[in-house]
Amino acid sequence: MILLKKELLNALDGSVEAVREALQHAIELEHATIPVYLYTLYSLQPGTNLEVASIIRSVVVEEMLHMSIACNLLNAVGGHPHLDRPAFVPKYPGPLPGGVDGSLTVSLAPISVQHVKDVFMGIEEPETPLPFKTFAAAPERVTIGMFYDKISRQLQESFFTGDPARQVVAEWWPSHELFAITNLDEAHLGIKIIVEQGEGTETQPLDLEGEYAHYYRFAEIVNGKRLIPNPNATPDSPPDKRYIYGGAPVSFDSSKVQPLATNPALTPYPVGSSAQIANDAYNATYTNVLRSLHQVFNGQPELLRSAIGTMESLKEQAYTLTSFQLDPKTFAGPSFQYNPVV
Repeated sequence: MILLKKELLNALDGSVEAVREALQHAIELEHATIPVYLYTLYSLQPGTNLEVASIIRSVVVEEMLHMSIACNLLNAVGGHPHLDRPAFVPKYPGPLPGGVDGSLTVSLAPISVQHVKDVFMGIEEPETPLPFKTFAAAPERVTIGMFYDKISRQLQESFFTGDPARQVVAEWWPSHELFAITNLDEAHLGIKIIVEQGEGTETQPLDLEGEYAHYYRFAEIVNGKRLIPNPNATPDSPPDKRYIYGGAPVSFDSSKVQPLATNPALTPYPVGSSAQIANDAYNATYTNVLRSLHQVFNGQPELLRSAIGTMESLKEQAYTLTSFQLDPKTFAGPSFQYNPVV
């Protein structure tokens, strides 16, 4: 479970300025998970482990949605999202932005069942996961869900002074979930989408669209089976007995995983090597994506498709990079560092 610093909640003092600062932090938090998930996708050899790849890819897409919703929220309350600066990119390994040191160390690593269990499920874990309950967060603990809940409760209709023209809308997004946010009701819905897609609810593992939340999708990889309604459950069964991992197999073949370097930023590639050149090129494109998204959410929403096109090019660059062998047991991987120049 990701635990956040109590200062993040304490700073929410009811003012619009505090809400703006919290939403900028939310943008940084949503973005910080994306490189972690992408790195494991890059470690899957193309055409293999298709179900596992599909699960991770679906979460990446929704994390991008969550970051976009948070940007729309910040614009709606008269703020300005910042995505194009070195400090926006976290350092791996380390806690997520605002995370309590030691609660969960997030690394860039090739996929393994243990990595999915320890890191991915740790990032997405709700306060009371189903069907196996851990603990309810004590008052001194601050979870991501609690953080969003307090933002939601502090919003006021008078805060919505932002220019509606800065709202980014994508009608082609599944279920039209990237919509304009101009009032309190739309803001509450946006936050609900973020929280339920990541964590589900206290009574079921489903989000608003009837899909399993991220935590439970990752648990399908760990359990090797799809989550399904418990056929033995009754209307009186407690929430943690209504679902079981007893559906179709979710197979994972570890022999089809490229052994990428773990946390490559800790050991830079040799100067002038093919790995170093390819990594710099990847990071330059990654930085350009952040710059493009910064423009999108700061008054140029028409550039969204172009930004997504640049984002798509990262995949081919990644697979070029992961073909370079560093030693008999290790291959290169992208370090996800801010690098505006190749």
